[in-house]
Amino acid sequence: MTEGYFIPGNILVPDKQDMKLWSVIACDQFTSQPDYWNKVEKAVGNAPSTLKLMLPELYLKDGNIDQSAAKIRSAMEDYLSRGIFRELEDSYIYVERTLSKGGLRRGLLGLLDLEAYDYNPDSVSPIRATEGMVPDRLPPRIKVREDAPLELPHVVVFIDDPDRTVIKPLGSMKDKLEKLYDFELMEGGGSVEGYRVTGPAAETVRLGLNRLASPEVIEKKYGNNKNPVIYAVGDGNHSLASAKKCWEKLREGLSDEERQTHPARWTMVELVNVHEEAIIFEPINRVIFNTNPENFLEEAEEFFARYGNGGHELTCITAKGKLNYYTDGLTIGQSIAACDEFIEGWVARHGGSIDYIHGDDTTAELGSGAGCAGIIMPRMKKNELFPSIIESGAFPKKSFSIGPARDKRYYLECRKISM
Repeated sequence: MTEGYFIPGNILVPDKQDMKLWSVIACDQFTSQPDYWNKVEKAVGNAPSTLKLMLPELYLKDGNIDQSAAKIRSAMEDYLSRGIFRELEDSYIYVERTLSKGGLRRGLLGLLDLEAYDYNPDSVSPIRATEGMVPDRLPPRIKVREDAPLELPHVVVFIDDPDRTVIKPLGSMKDKLEKLYDFELMEGGGSVEGYRVTGPAAETVRLGLNRLASPEVIEKKYGNNKNPVIYAVGDGNHSLASAKKCWEKLREGLSDEERQTHPARWTMVELVNVHEEAIIFEPINRVIFNTNPENFLEEAEEFFARYGNGGHELTCITAKGKLNYYTDGLTIGQSIAACDEFIEGWVARHGGSIDYIHGDDTTAELGSGAGCAGIIMPRMKKNELFPSIIESGAFPKKSFSIGPARDKRYYLECRKISM
């Protein structure tokens, strides 16, 4: 049962603010494009904005994390004292995001129980990471979150609901739900609408989530119901892991009773059905630079021969041409790991540096350049995500992306996480 894993909560939304200036894209986007963030800062100016409540990762290299975290906490306290927020008690928020190129992504904002989440690669918890962690990405996020009075979410968590029984039906109830916001997002991010979900509608959500987690449904989907994944983190793995780290530290000083009710035990996320039409998984390809690719295709053929001629397809590229190989009998996560094993072994033997590239055409162009080689990675189907996590754990880092940067979640809603 999912009882308590994903629950309604007391959610803060800005009251009578310029929403286009208030809502800003996730901190981990446009990390190499200072012009983007400069434009955002100029547009926001002195207006109330989530820009003042977060730290774009672009600025992590500046090294003033303590100073930035203190400034963020001060802004949060200022906004709370000025009454900028309206608090929605015991609520979900149904979200409709119109993407930059017109697709519609439905989601449900609520609270995820960090006690049921484990980001370690061998996790058997109901809530799991989809990719391995990069340890040095956690400390700055932890520094910003610890001692902060508020959280604001950009984490997207998937459910596996092929019949679209939980979130999509809320769209047909919109005329009966309270509309909270409806506005165009800044910098070409599309637009977003939000509706409060309480009472009978919230109960329908609860029952639907419990049905998805029932042993009968789990067995039908995955062939067994031992240690199933109920929720899989799609975007924001490192932010959710940081929230877990903060909770583990805070929990040590609490009584058993306090641990049951402290607001930091939960974190606010947007739940999205992996089968949404707007969810498109794109492989993140690999290109090796500054190497001698003379025997790359031959060594690839020798390496991948062990996996047979069926299953997931990958393409190896050098200036000499392209060859396809296969990874039969492996989960999609294991197939990606096999590709990484080959690439990392190649670099150890022949030298070079690995970069992670979006787009097959770009990979083919770069991989066929002088002193380069590339791999177009296996492409994941939606119905492979959950079975792969169940069978072989979290994916390797940089396995797949979910849409372009402008379609990532924007900060908008907030929540109190301190007593």
